[in-house]
Amino acid sequence: MDWFKRKDKKIKEKNKKSIPDGLWEKCPSCKEILFKPELDKNLSVCRHCDFHFRMHYKNYLDLIIDSGSETRLFENIKSSNFLDFTARRNYDEQLKDAYEKGGNTDSIEIYLGKVKGKSVILGIMNFSFIGGSMGSVVGELISRAIVCAREEKKPLILICKSGGARMQEGAISLMQLAKISSQLAKFSNEGGLYITILTDPTTGGVTASYGMLGDIIFAEPGALIGFAGPRVIKQTIGQDLPEGFQRSEFLLEKGFIDQIVPRSKMKSRLYKIIDLLS
Repeated sequence: MDWFKRKDKKIKEKNKKSIPDGLWEKCPSCKEILFKPELDKNLSVCRHCDFHFRMHYKNYLDLIIDSGSETRLFENIKSSNFLDFTARRNYDEQLKDAYEKGGNTDSIEIYLGKVKGKSVILGIMNFSFIGGSMGSVVGELISRAIVCAREEKKPLILICKSGGARMQEGAISLMQLAKISSQLAKFSNEGGLYITILTDPTTGGVTASYGMLGDIIFAEPGALIGFAGPRVIKQTIGQDLPEGFQRSEFLLEKGFIDQIVPRSKMKSRLYKIIDLLS
């Protein structure tokens, strides 16, 4: 069997090419393997089945607001550990890490900008900042955004993406529901236009307050929208849930939202609504 042995010692095997991490993404819906740069160009939407991946919050600014028209508002307000909260991890440490990863931001950013020439106030929730949780800063920023929209007679758009109230701020975080809702009531009484866009996931106190108080409520396809999660509800009632329960298509069928709008049509749909109603 000597003829199977390699005789030429100078022959070298080619080095295997290493594939960088993060170049490919598997679609959880159709199981296709997607090239990440192409997925990003397509607004994080699968080109095979139109599944909407979670998109970075900054990309919503580019998606909706006219280029160069945006101005960040109230950017110096930051969260703090005013209750000296400590659990498995100190809240101060959590905030420090969150700010280092996300920069000068919190769970929401507020902008003044234009949608095809129409001036709006836009709030974009940042899920990467402690799960997009709603604390005192979120309540204050949204309240200021509402006041600004009311005084300047501009439509208000909020893009919701949240795990709910921030437990590290205790009852203070729950008080933001009433704070925001009261400001929205004043805004509505003066004829203000308020539009919410529910993305995956929109849960907890955000759903229980300003997420569902929009004059017009849009949702992205397949977004998880609800108060408690499906697993918790199933354990509580002891029954299997309907197929697609708490997804945007289910909520549209039950009348909780007005329209499901894909990202590619979001800006034009917003413009039509603003042009018609404002």
